[in-house]
Amino acid sequence: MSLMRRMRDITVATLNERLEQAEDPVKLIDQYLTAQREQIMQSEKVYRQMMAHAQSLRQQVIAAEQLRDKREQQAMIALKAGEEQVAKMALQEKMLQEEKYEQYKDLYDQSKHSIVELEEQIDGLKRDFDEVLGKRQYYMARLESVRLQQRMNESMRGGYGGLNGRTFHRLEERISDMELETRSLRDVRQLGKELAHAGSAMQQALENELTQLRAKLEKEGWLK
Repeated sequence: MSLMRRMRDITVATLNERLEQAEDPVKLIDQYLTAQREQIMQSEKVYRQMMAHAQSLRQQVIAAEQLRDKREQQAMIALKAGEEQVAKMALQEKMLQEEKYEQYKDLYDQSKHSIVELEEQIDGLKRDFDEVLGKRQYYMARLESVRLQQRMNESMRGGYGGLNGRTFHRLEERISDMELETRSLRDVRQLGKELAHAGSAMQQALENELTQLRAKLEKEGWLK
């Protein structure tokens, strides 16, 4: 396992431990995602540089291989023509190109191996990113559920809590008092009217009695 792979595994494990103790898991996840995104971008930048370098090495390998084969063909032609010294010079150049070919081929093979390893690293980083992003969405959904529950509790606080028997009893007493007060006021007003009417009738009766008494006295000569 490469050093980068071990570092990635340690980072993910650390995140999981911190999530279990975090008061604000979304904030912690956002910090991780920011760092992870930056690491992916840097890794992809290195990947592009390695691809360009590998392509350059490949061109060197191809060029050395072609020149090696060319010098070998030239040595054969020189020998056929009896030009041994020229053939030696061509073979010497061939040997130099063979060495160059082997050197660049080793570098190219190492480069390809590093590219494959980096590709795996980037894929792992992206998988981790997607996994943590999924956790963020999950925790966001949980937090939203909690916030909605809190809003519901807040809206119900001090509001309708149901009517029990005691509440209905108090309501009955209040209405009965209002009805009694209304009837009492009505009775008082009616009594006032009756008393006023009774006083008027009595006064008229007294006047009649007085008139009759005066007439009687006049008849007996007591009054003139």
